[in-house]
Amino acid sequence: MDFSSVKMVVSDMDGTLLNSNHEVSDRFFELFPKLAQNGIRFVAASGRQYDSIIDKLQPIKNEITVIAENGGFAMEGSTEIVSTPLASDKQYEILELLADIPDINTVLCGKKCAYIAKDASNFLQKLKEYYSSYQTLPELKAHHGELLKIAIYHPESSERYIYPAVAHLNGDLMVKISGPNWVDISSPNAHKGHALQKVQSLYGIQPSETMVFGDYFNDLEMLALADYSFAMANAHPDVKKEAKHSTNSNDDFGVERVLEKLLHINPGTMGS
Repeated sequence: MDFSSVKMVVSDMDGTLLNSNHEVSDRFFELFPKLAQNGIRFVAASGRQYDSIIDKLQPIKNEITVIAENGGFAMEGSTEIVSTPLASDKQYEILELLADIPDINTVLCGKKCAYIAKDASNFLQKLKEYYSSYQTLPELKAHHGELLKIAIYHPESSERYIYPAVAHLNGDLMVKISGPNWVDISSPNAHKGHALQKVQSLYGIQPSETMVFGDYFNDLEMLALADYSFAMANAHPDVKKEAKHSTNSNDDFGVERVLEKLLHINPGTMGS
């Protein structure tokens, strides 16, 4: 496959660049300077909080573009590129609806901080993996201020136990199954595709010059913006149908293996 036209690489985080231990490999960090040397921009695009993405990519944080909160927020260094907040009247409508769904944990996602209910202390360890900056509130309806999205977690299956109860909001809002346990609700324009279009436009980069990696439904819009779209081996079957290409799993260096081909590096010669 000829990758000579690629000028931008975009990767989802969980299930894609991160392995099952939520780690970025040394192999990727060794490859990154070679991307930069070849004039190829790197974009991290995730449903995670901005601070959480930066924590995972600390060594290169000043050299990358970050699309956070499923596209609701994007930064290039200290410069804000995208901010698409959730309408304040919708926040309360969503919370009313979620009150009737059993066994869930709800996270209010702001630019600088996430918020959970004080009685959700048993959820804190899971929360900390995705939201490094958070506060507890007496109750979520006590929050006043701008939010980028509302994230809902179910310990068994988001597709089975959350999505059917909120799917009817699609259209007025963006409702995305963003992982096996998560559903995200945001403004209709707050998705990774919208944010990536802004980044592509900023740098004059076309879909024919873009490579994207993803694994779940919240990656579909950005996969559609790349001629070189890759689904991970561990991706949801519906995502595999939409991507033009496939690669190994997130636990088998799926992203790194393609980047080595992009950079003409013999596989396995980098760190693990």
